Amino acid sequence: MDLALLRTFVAVHRAGSFTRAATLLGLSQPAVTGQIRTLERQLGRPLFLRQARGVTPTTIGDELAHRAAPHLDALVEIAETGLDEESGVRTLHLAGPPEFVSLRALPALIPLTAEGLALRSSFVANAEEVLEGLAAGHHDLAIATARPRGGLLTSTPLCDEEHVLVAAPRWAARLGHTVLREGHVVLEQLPVVEVHESLPLVSRYWAAVFDSRPAAAATVIAPDLRAVLECTAAGAGLAVLPRYLCEGALERGEVVALLDPPVPPLRTYFLVVRTGTLALPPVARAHEWLLRAAVDW
Repeated sequence: MDLALLRTFVAVHRAGSFTRAATLLGLSQPAVTGQIRTLERQLGRPLFLRQARGVTPTTIGDELAHRAAPHLDALVEIAETGLDEESGVRTLHLAGPPEFVSLRALPALIPLTAEGLALRSSFVANAEEVLEGLAAGHHDLAIATARPRGGLLTSTPLCDEEHVLVAAPRWAARLGHTVLREGHVVLEQLPVVEVHESLPLVSRYWAAVFDSRPAAAATVIAPDLRAVLECTAAGAGLAVLPRYLCEGALERGEVVALLDPPVPPLRTYFLVVRTGTLALPPVARAHEWLLRAAVDW
């Protein structure tokens, strides 16, 4: 069986469409379609069901992907090791939310660089995008806020992140102690700082604590939680932030927690790999190291 055909097949299986796989492989869409047809003729069975939007693997296609993908990934690892044979350096590609990767995951992995591991990181805030990139082979290890479905990716809960409703001290003083009974009251009196127009963090907090939806648009949108924290400390309005990110600012009095709910909203991070790749030493070592570090997170 031609390894090039298998490589194309795995790319289609991971991408979910011929077009997307062609982009990932640097091939034309007809070339990818032709290679899949050739492989299906060789096997005598269909590997995908063609649909209006992408393709769905057949049972045989799923079985072949689950058996072949780890070995193809291992071949890539062997190739990379060969390229770095003289230096003994192996490279691990990590992807995930920019703040979490920057402040927690990357610092935790730094000791492994002394063992010959080179680190490369990609900042991807959207959980679906980071999982798609992992499945497509762009990353070796991913941190996501959603558990992947199916058998192609394997996830392990990494840690829970507590969310805190914060604002600058002057806003907290203006609010007093009674206006936090209903979420919409807070939003009517304070502007909002968020990472996206859809208010993902504020909406999640309001649903968990106030059982309602926020009824205001954001005043400041910054697609990085570190920028959200700085704007909030500067007096731009209220924000919902992970406690690990704003802990220092809370201790220094730069921001104030507006509410201390009995059950604070939590978000779970998952450590995700392509199924079978934990057999690769660099991936297994980084995976183990992060799980160990997360005990203190």
